[in-house]
Amino acid sequence: MTIITAVPPPEAPGTAAQIPIGAGGAIPGPLRFLGRALRTLWSNGKARTGLIILGLIIFVAVFAPLLAPHSPTATTFTPYRGPNAVNWFGTTGNGQDVFSQIIYGARVSLLVGLVAGGLATLVAVTLGLIAGYRPGPIDEVLGFVTNLALVIPALPLMIILAAYLQGRSVWTIVLVVAFTSWATGARVIRSQASTLRTREFVTSAAFSGERLFRVVFREILPNMTSLVAASFFAAATAAVLAEASLEFLGLGNPATVSWGTILYHAEQQNALLTGQWVMVFAPGLAIVLLMVSFTLINFGVDALSNPRLREK
Repeated sequence: MTIITAVPPPEAPGTAAQIPIGAGGAIPGPLRFLGRALRTLWSNGKARTGLIILGLIIFVAVFAPLLAPHSPTATTFTPYRGPNAVNWFGTTGNGQDVFSQIIYGARVSLLVGLVAGGLATLVAVTLGLIAGYRPGPIDEVLGFVTNLALVIPALPLMIILAAYLQGRSVWTIVLVVAFTSWATGARVIRSQASTLRTREFVTSAAFSGERLFRVVFREILPNMTSLVAASFFAAATAAVLAEASLEFLGLGNPATVSWGTILYHAEQQNALLTGQWVMVFAPGLAIVLLMVSFTLINFGVDALSNPRLREK
């Protein structure tokens, strides 16, 4: 008698079984995951453009002492000069070089955008995951706090906080922006976490005795990579605009060199009336470019978790 054994068909070249991250599959190392994420983003045309713009801004911020032709705070030039061979973007009313201030200003604006966006995303992820995984009193309390933060207008709240805080440093702006920018991300992450908590791999992890934070951050969070990344870039974009707005209103430290303080001094010195239109146009364009880079990168974030959206 011949025994026939069923043999599974071989897999097609280049394919692999799809195993959910939280269902026992091996989680790649941070460097390997980062490299794969960068390759995925680079394959998207819009995200590639955003990465190039952001890379140039980071390069300018890091090497500002080498790229700036003059000190951004030196008052050794003739005030109210237009663009010339020595001062490419002209000078301020105090005799400072505007081009050097634009280069050094990238540091503060980039720092506020990345750090405030990261802090806001951290708060949003923590509260959103816990609220989505724990329906009942915990979800109701966190949901009430989130809805309360969403109802209060962000910009007036930032103005009030920045005006009444004692210190007006860059870190004060970072904390104010982060404190007022987490609610939207938390609400979106909470909705996604509430749908993932009923999945089989999450249920099995809970029944096996895993602790709350391990289930939430080990099983659910890795399956929300694109959503968390999108929340970060959205928060960073809002942080850049909020920092420039607070600095323009004079609620920051006027001695700090940033794109927002350049606009503040341009308004105080009537730059447009004195022919110093570059003093208004240059920092405004820099802020727009940084925000556009975050927005373009955000277009490629969804492709991290959805292969169908990846460009061929």
